[in-house]
Parts: sequence; C-alpha cells; structure tokens
Amino acid sequence: MAHLIEKMAYVGDTPWHQLGNQLPRKQPIEVWAEKAGMDWTICETPVRYLADQIGSLGSIMSFDDQKVLYRSDTKAPLSVVGSRYQVVQPRAVLEFYRDLTEMSGFELETAGVLKAGKKFWALARTGKETALKGNDVVKGYILLATSCDGTLATTATPTTIRVVCNNTLSIALNGASSAIKVPHSTSFDAQAVKKQLGIAVSQWDSFMYRMKTLSERKVKSHESMNYFLKVLCQTDSHVDPSLGLTNERALKKVQSLYEGQGRGAELQAASGTAWGLLCAVTEFVDHEKRARSQEYRMDSAWFGQGANLKQRALDYALQLAA
Repeated sequence: MAHLIEKMAYVGDTPWHQLGNQLPRKQPIEVWAEKAGMDWTICETPVRYLADQIGSLGSIMSFDDQKVLYRSDTKAPLSVVGSRYQVVQPRAVLEFYRDLTEMSGFELETAGVLKAGKKFWALARTGKETALKGNDVVKGYILLATSCDGTLATTATPTTIRVVCNNTLSIALNGASSAIKVPHSTSFDAQAVKKQLGIAVSQWDSFMYRMKTLSERKVKSHESMNYFLKVLCQTDSHVDPSLGLTNERALKKVQSLYEGQGRGAELQAASGTAWGLLCAVTEFVDHEKRARSQEYRMDSAWFGQGANLKQRALDYALQLAA
C-alpha cells in the first residue's frame, strides 16, 4: 500500500515507525523545506475541456468558475477548486515559524506532506511544559496544517504532547478547541493568526490547571467503565454516528491501557485518576486504534475522527472532575 505520508522530516526520536528524514536540532527553514518535501509550489490553471465535434478534433473550452491545482515539481494534479479558492503554499506553513523559532524560543520538531501533497503540516514546540505528580511531563506545541483539496481549512492548533507516551491532545477550554481556522475563501494572514495564537498560548496555564485537577480526581472502577462506555460507544443526534466505536476490542483495550498496560499508566498522576482515563483514550487513538496504516492513524488523530474522539474524552473527563 502506498504511504499516506509523501515525505516528512523530524528532530529527536523517530516518529510513526521509522518514517521521515531525521534532522539535527535548530535547522534553518530552507533545510526543513527540502527534507520535509515542502520545497515545491502549488500552481493553478483554469479547467479546460474538449468539446467533441463529429469529423474534427473539437474545440478546447475553458470553465472559468473552476481551477485545477497541481504540483510545480511533478505536475501531478492535486484538486479542482472554485476560482476564488485561496491557496496556502507548503513553504508558507514553514515560514510561519521563522520568527517564532529565531526570536521566540520555538523549535520545529516535525513537518511533512500527506496524500501526495494535498495536505501538509509543521509542528513546533513552544517551550512551555508542566510536570504533573510523579514527573508526568506535558509539553506545549503549535500545529499548523492546511490542505489544497478542501478537506481542511488552514488551522493553527495549540497542542499538548505527553512525553512518556507521545500522546497528542488539542488544548481546549470551556468545551471549545483553541484552534484558529482560516477558510480558503479568505487569504491566510500569518501575523494575524500569530496574534490570535498569543491569546491561545496564554491559555496554557489554565488548561494545565485543569489537567492537574484531573490528575487529583480519583476514579472508582464503575466510574471508569461508565466513562469509557460514554466516550467510545454512546452516540446521539449531535455526534457523528461513526464515532460510536461499539466493538468490544476498543473497550477492552482502553480499559487495559488505563489499568496499567498504557505507557505512563503507573505514574502517580495517571494511576486510578481521571487524567489516567483521558490518557488511555489518547494513547488508544494515537497508537492502538485500528487504521489502514500508521499514516492514516496520524491523519485521523490530528484532523479526523480520532481528534473528535479525543475531544469527547476530554469533555467527559472534565465533567467527571467538575
């Protein structure tokens, strides 16, 4: 099966089962662009079609309401979009971090291209981190991702990564994600997004205070089972039915992760707590949930059903601790 990940680069530990080019720390944006496969541009041309005529080759006609996006390097088509669609270039995603890495203490950790160039991202560490009980360390990141096929707005997401198991969780307060989304119907203003992110990053302390509250909320066995049932199986009119993972395997797996098989499950912050419940679900989504491949699992965990499931787990954990 062809990899969903076209190309990626990273620093530190090898992510997602040996995929990608490893880089030394603090490389310039130009090196990241080359090694992450983001050193090409998205070109566009009007949609054209051949109007057949009997006895001749016909006329080449243009449909100006639509345009084809294609890669500058391979000329491979990426998508057909409306004429007003605003393209965000792969290089622009990396350039977003230039001043953040050069002056604000951020450090790029991964960047890459998914689905042959239809989606691309970069993830940078902000320098913020918090240790819960038992040295359960959580670090702050900013994930910037976009697409050129209409599947994803240009989205900047404050994200946490739990170091012991590399689980990701988007920062959310008051039931809403802190993600900043710029639809492709408008132009991407990097500086405006960074100003908004300044507010989101400042929510780190408030978010981690809530995670600390989860780590102090002891959970009884019946509460843990009810929690997993609600997160994995319950669906209603407001939730995508496809999120209802009713299979027994999922329930057994998250329960076993919570009860000691999960990475970091034995740490004081996670053992028998609401934080441990949340970590079991995030580890399941990021590392254990059935997927066509590791690349599809990552795409889901960051942008798709997996991300929705983790948000659901966070919401229910916060309700438990309220």
